[in-house]
Amino acid sequence: MRLFPSLLDNDRGGRIFMGLLGVVCVLVPIFNLAVPETSPFHMSTYTVTLLGKYLTFALLALSVDLIWGYCGILSLGHGAFFALGGYAMGMHLMRQIGERGVYGHPVLPDFMVFLNWEKLPWYWYGFDQFWFAMLMVMLVPGLLALVFGWLAFRSRVTGVYLSIITQALTFALMLAFFRNEMGFGGNNGLTDFKDILGFNLQSDGTRIGIFLASAIALTLAYLACRYIVDSKMGRVVKAVRDAEDRTRFLGYRVEQYKLWLFVFSAVLAGIAGALYVPQVGIINPGEFSPINSIELVIWVAVGGRGTLYGAIAGALLVNYGKTYFTAAMPEVWLFALGLLFVLVTRFLPAGIVGLLRRRGAEAAT
Repeated sequence: MRLFPSLLDNDRGGRIFMGLLGVVCVLVPIFNLAVPETSPFHMSTYTVTLLGKYLTFALLALSVDLIWGYCGILSLGHGAFFALGGYAMGMHLMRQIGERGVYGHPVLPDFMVFLNWEKLPWYWYGFDQFWFAMLMVMLVPGLLALVFGWLAFRSRVTGVYLSIITQALTFALMLAFFRNEMGFGGNNGLTDFKDILGFNLQSDGTRIGIFLASAIALTLAYLACRYIVDSKMGRVVKAVRDAEDRTRFLGYRVEQYKLWLFVFSAVLAGIAGALYVPQVGIINPGEFSPINSIELVIWVAVGGRGTLYGAIAGALLVNYGKTYFTAAMPEVWLFALGLLFVLVTRFLPAGIVGLLRRRGAEAAT
């Protein structure tokens, strides 16, 4: 019974995050479902979807902070794991359309009928079952991370070289998924989803349900990450980050620690992608774009890497800024993002959380 409180006993930021998330999870359904649309306190379904999307981005940032902030592995390819989880969910949602598609085929998705495919590819089998799709959401990114990590870490590829290789992996997957013959919708990707678990994806209740599922996933992921970094394994991982050669000299199997953490991080990213897709209604190869993986590293840097809750705060703040700037001044957003990263790197190397900690220490003295 004391598991969750004990995990947060020495984590003031985590307690604040949990408290705020709990309040949001109570207020959002009330403002959306119970408050009439004529009221100024009514929250639109669009806003609910936007908040849910932010929570999936926060989960993605958390997965990056776990390996970058605590193990020193700067991955520029986590967008690939996010996209693979999204495609696994998208394949399930496509199988649920059935005869309601444009071409009315009971089995084949519309894009396969358009491309004159005669039968469903073998790797689409099983995705008509929700449990199988959820298994693939975790298994596919996890297996890719396992194979890639095993090859990279046993070869002792580190630093900027590892970052470049992870980005090359993401770019290669993007090019592959753009091809129509791959069977994933090509350039258009997967879209036109109808329902999930029998519930209409366009209904307010379903949107609230996915929002709450995203909040629960983020909470459980945060607690799991906090447990890992505070455990004995977490102390070894931080030693690897600070002095990898010395840690290896002491007898620790450094590669195994890095590999396990890398795989777990990829699974979290895959879950984030699976929660993202039913909320935005589409998944296409653009999600593999290397710029996406670079952008999520900026989220973590802005919030404060090596803190977990800082990564979440950075993801929420930057994406809110992106929503605002892309609507008000779309041509300015990329310049603003680049400037933000330069300013944070130059003046706030510990991110917003580091700044707040420093101000708090100064006030205490």
